[in-house]
Amino acid sequence: MTDTPAPHTGEEADAEALRERALAALLTARARTALLTDCVDDHELTAQHSPLMSPLVWDLAHIGNQEELWLLRAVGGREAMRPEIDGLYDAFEHSRASRPSLPLLAPAEARTYAADVRGRALDVLGGAPLHGGGRPLERAGFAFGMVAQHEQQHDETMLITHQLRAGEAVLGAPEPPGPAGGTLPAEVLVPGGPFTMGTSTEPWALDNERPAHRREVAAFHIDTAPVTCGAYRDFIEDGGYADPRWWAAEGWAMVREDDLTAPRFWHRDAGQWLRRRFGVTEPVRADEPVLHVSWYEADAYARWAGRRLPTEPEWEKAARHDPGSGRSLRYPWGDADPTPAHANLGQRHLRPAAAGAYPEGRSPAGAGQLIGDVWEWTSSDFLPYPGFVAFPYREYSEVFFGPGHKVLRGGSFAVDAVACRGTFRNWDLPVRRQIFSGFRTARDA
Repeated sequence: MTDTPAPHTGEEADAEALRERALAALLTARARTALLTDCVDDHELTAQHSPLMSPLVWDLAHIGNQEELWLLRAVGGREAMRPEIDGLYDAFEHSRASRPSLPLLAPAEARTYAADVRGRALDVLGGAPLHGGGRPLERAGFAFGMVAQHEQQHDETMLITHQLRAGEAVLGAPEPPGPAGGTLPAEVLVPGGPFTMGTSTEPWALDNERPAHRREVAAFHIDTAPVTCGAYRDFIEDGGYADPRWWAAEGWAMVREDDLTAPRFWHRDAGQWLRRRFGVTEPVRADEPVLHVSWYEADAYARWAGRRLPTEPEWEKAARHDPGSGRSLRYPWGDADPTPAHANLGQRHLRPAAAGAYPEGRSPAGAGQLIGDVWEWTSSDFLPYPGFVAFPYREYSEVFFGPGHKVLRGGSFAVDAVACRGTFRNWDLPVRRQIFSGFRTARDA
């Protein structure tokens, strides 16, 4: 007589589904890490391509070290594999500019270390209690989701390094889809009233996305799509970089000191605007969202256009609020996870899609491309939500709160879906231009 396995209980089935989701997220991230590091030789891995960025080999070993810290030691309770390297790969202990001078693991050793950690981490995942109560790090597989998000965030950072590196192209990807057709309105109206901002239920949401809370937002208009290169070119050609009226004082000082005349990686040749993109020089596409602009440049354009940057609550309401049900959705299109029909994510393409693409990804208000394509600067400082609690460590969010950092929303083509959702918050210094940043504008209703 053959024994028939007992059916899973609902709790066990939920745990298995979480385990499968966590495994898929970890494997997807590691495949992308390999793509970004296997396409260059050891010299390129150990070189510093910009003082703004770490050597690629530092990111590679840092990914492994963080996985060891959180999945092997914190969740699995295992002995440290390489405690002597913890300080080398502590992002707060050494600036990016100083990392090339550290005794870093060589490329082969870094790959071996990250692979060894991963094998043991998958063992931990196989036995971790992901359902019910338990420790907060284990609940709903949070630690595994956090580590997958961390790796994908460093993959985006490494893609920025690839954009900054000199030399021939080593990455390739198919072209994104074109606009859906038809004429879209330039802006949409988002009605005034309260909405729920943030989340208390998204299992892998990070601490700065929590908790859910009510916000009152007055009615406003917001651009249907991110500002395009063609529209931004009009600002340039109208003397935008030569007129201090449009600039915050710090931004105007940056323009003068760095002699800025256009977004980063643009240059003019024989009357045509060109840009360098991952080792290829090409004409700037007028219908593509503008990329590699600082907060100061986005703010100056908005002032020149007689508009403003949206606040962070306005951006989130435009992206998530469904007036019909009164609910805040997980994504602009609803609660379903992103598909290639919804958004330009995951390095599937190596550029933003044209304005008007992804009609299936539009919000109830009618705004499109709020997820993917380009990170969008908002006017808001990076601040905690009411009731914020740092978890699992202060250095993820809390130490960055304040007026020094501006909030970006929505993700870019370089962001994986695991690290991008309607509540996800990014932040950076307002001078940053190497990041995959663009913007859209708003105005009061």
